[in-house]
Amino acid sequence: MCRDTGSASRRFSYRSRRCAMTESQQPPVLSLSNVAKHFGPVTALKRMDLNVKRGRVHTLLGENGAGKSTLMKVLAGVHAPSAGDIRLRGEPYAPASPQEAARSGLAIVFQELSLCNNLSVAENILATREPSRLGWISDSKLIARAKALVDDLGLPINVHARVGDLSMAQRQLVEIAKGLSHDADVVILDEPTSSLSDSEAEILFRIIGRLTKRNKAVIYISHRMEEIMRLSDDITVIRDGEYVATLEKDKTTISELISLMVGRRMKDMFPPRLADPEAEGPAMLSAKGLTRPGEFSDISFDVRAGEILGFFGLIGSGRSELMNVLFGIRRAAGQLFLAGESVQLSGATEAIARGIGFVTENRKEEGLVLNQTVRANITMAALSNISTGGVLQAGVEQRLATQEVQRLGIRTHSIDTVVGTLSGGNQQKVVLAKWLVTRPRVLILDEPTRGVDVGAKFEIYRLIRQLTAEGTAIVMVSSELPEVLGMADRVAIISEGRMAAIIPASEASPERVMAHATGQYQ
Repeated sequence: MCRDTGSASRRFSYRSRRCAMTESQQPPVLSLSNVAKHFGPVTALKRMDLNVKRGRVHTLLGENGAGKSTLMKVLAGVHAPSAGDIRLRGEPYAPASPQEAARSGLAIVFQELSLCNNLSVAENILATREPSRLGWISDSKLIARAKALVDDLGLPINVHARVGDLSMAQRQLVEIAKGLSHDADVVILDEPTSSLSDSEAEILFRIIGRLTKRNKAVIYISHRMEEIMRLSDDITVIRDGEYVATLEKDKTTISELISLMVGRRMKDMFPPRLADPEAEGPAMLSAKGLTRPGEFSDISFDVRAGEILGFFGLIGSGRSELMNVLFGIRRAAGQLFLAGESVQLSGATEAIARGIGFVTENRKEEGLVLNQTVRANITMAALSNISTGGVLQAGVEQRLATQEVQRLGIRTHSIDTVVGTLSGGNQQKVVLAKWLVTRPRVLILDEPTRGVDVGAKFEIYRLIRQLTAEGTAIVMVSSELPEVLGMADRVAIISEGRMAAIIPASEASPERVMAHATGQYQ
């Protein structure tokens, strides 16, 4: 059925519909039937069916560990399926590598970045496909082609810049440009907005609109339900490696999708506070006039025992740089107080010893040792607590790791599984578990639910509530305004490196917070 293109629908839709053929008559450009994938005794995909049509956004929805990442790697040629049939444009499709998948007309942008930090933006975008003659790369053509692509996509990126000097959000945009540099009939976007601000996400949404207008098919993976309901045409839900259902966006609701995804209904996204938010606990962490030229200036705040102080600001406002100072990774002018005592943190080791934990936003490079086990990653920050005379107590380590895996619902074959093989959301849970075993007095959470599904978010929120009820002081940074408003007792808003306001959650509205963040509050 062709849809009305009135003003209301234009606000949330980016493509014009072709009415020559009804949507039900369109043959799928990509189809999967009974696809399965086994890794030895472990079954990652049991039965997967999927029909993706041109000119439409087809969202794939499921909890972390449901099999989304495995399915994407099968489509990208990273893994060969153990069973089932895959067809692209009606022909059998079995790529032996990502390069072959790209040549066949399927491009993928993975959630985890695959960039070389020491190379330029242009070199990363056209890696392995550099224009050359007689074995010599033409730098001028390389720059010209990369710039033409970046300009066409409308990305605010300098193609000459070294990737290692860019912010996480800018790197994400480079990753997107790299994936879209291939001329593909099917484009897969895996959590593409996880590091993007609202304005940067809008750029991506416009790109998606242009792709579907060009009759490309887009497979979209995201845990942000509002985003999914805004962009999607079709939504396929998978659970525990199996196909559950495919629904048209206009014929379903967020509540129904969550129920299908997690197998249970969730009454409220944000658990109620377990302690009185008005109770005045002692200040556990205080900052007075913290300043780092070019990053932030004159930042002052207190966070009390049993309180969640939420930090909100646009990308580039200095939030993450401030968190690094609070954990001793960077130095800044000004004063820090821990439980009333003036401290000058010499580094992360001292911060840990003083009872500060830090869940970093960049789990892949800063939060985990990807080639080590779940057990080793969970206990690495607490080795001094589980060693006697310099000798690691293996039994204690195993008990602690097992306890946290069960408490956080980490989906892993065993605690000795290499953490790099887990899904992104389960990796994030391991990062959180690493700090929980240290029993911190102050816990800094920088984007704690980045890349985490709805069900896992609820469990993380519940755990954060439990920690505050036990007296832990929480500093939480998030780019998701509903998350900040739903969890914080007070909201600290940073605008262009300065503290714009600190307001009680009871007085914080989305409009007021955004007005402060953009410097428009009057």
